[in-house]
Amino acid sequence: MKYARLTKEQLEELHPEFINFLATQSIDKKEWDGLKANKPLIAEQEIDVFSDMIWDKALTNVNYIDHFSKNYIFLFKCVDANVYSYVINSTDPSTDFLSAEGINWLSENIFSDSVQIQQGKKDISEGRNESLFEIIKKGGIISKGELFGKLEILLKK
Repeated sequence: MKYARLTKEQLEELHPEFINFLATQSIDKKEWDGLKANKPLIAEQEIDVFSDMIWDKALTNVNYIDHFSKNYIFLFKCVDANVYSYVINSTDPSTDFLSAEGINWLSENIFSDSVQIQQGKKDISEGRNESLFEIIKKGGIISKGELFGKLEILLKK
């Protein structure tokens, strides 16, 4: 498996797509029920292949990932084979970027000595989707890039 098996809830949400996937494998409902009952390992392998296919499709369309922790914010912009990043760090130990107050504090103090911002760029031409999945596994959230865009504009002024 390249990624992670979809959860039961995710599989239920993707039920129509899973049925189509099984159909492309020439597996009908009766055969699927038989696999689950008599050959559970093969059924699990089919779910794993489907999971990888869904993750691959989703990750191919990812453009932005945000990751928040108490004192850090990591913002990623994925363009072709490159990931551009901003790492925002608060040196004020009372700051909590996991709270609305922490985000408000950042907007008021972004250019203060208590905030450090680093920029980065990484080539991920080898294993783009796997690299993005690792960020997501560590707590990254697929986003629309609003924060990245705002920070990009602020820093270019």
